[in-house]
Amino acid sequence: MKRALLALVALALAGCGQKSADLFTVTRAGSIPGAHVVLRVTDDGHVSCNGGELREISSDELIRAREVARELEAPAEKGVVLRPRAGSTLNYTVDIGGDTVRFADNAPGQDEEMYKAALLVRQLAKGPCHLPR
Repeated sequence: MKRALLALVALALAGCGQKSADLFTVTRAGSIPGAHVVLRVTDDGHVSCNGGELREISSDELIRAREVARELEAPAEKGVVLRPRAGSTLNYTVDIGGDTVRFADNAPGQDEEMYKAALLVRQLAKGPCHLPR
């Protein structure tokens, strides 16, 4: 009985301190001040801003981040690249588990999911990351 209890405690402790899986990493770049940002969003509800320490995000932001990861998974697996039209100011590269989707703010053929991703990037950058844009 004592050995079984010790084994359970050891198993529980083995999972502690392990790094959470990444949902995605997004790089935003562009021609306007403050455009460049790199966000790494983890499945445990954190974001790393431009390579900095992890910061907590809200439950709502985590739910939306999971949706973005799920919805952009297929385009990323296909390596979708949507080129900008003239006048583009922002472009996005979203890496999901080594697969990548790229799109610009005014690229033809964007899905609703891409607009959601761009909005989430802005909200995370301005919110937990405390960036101007």
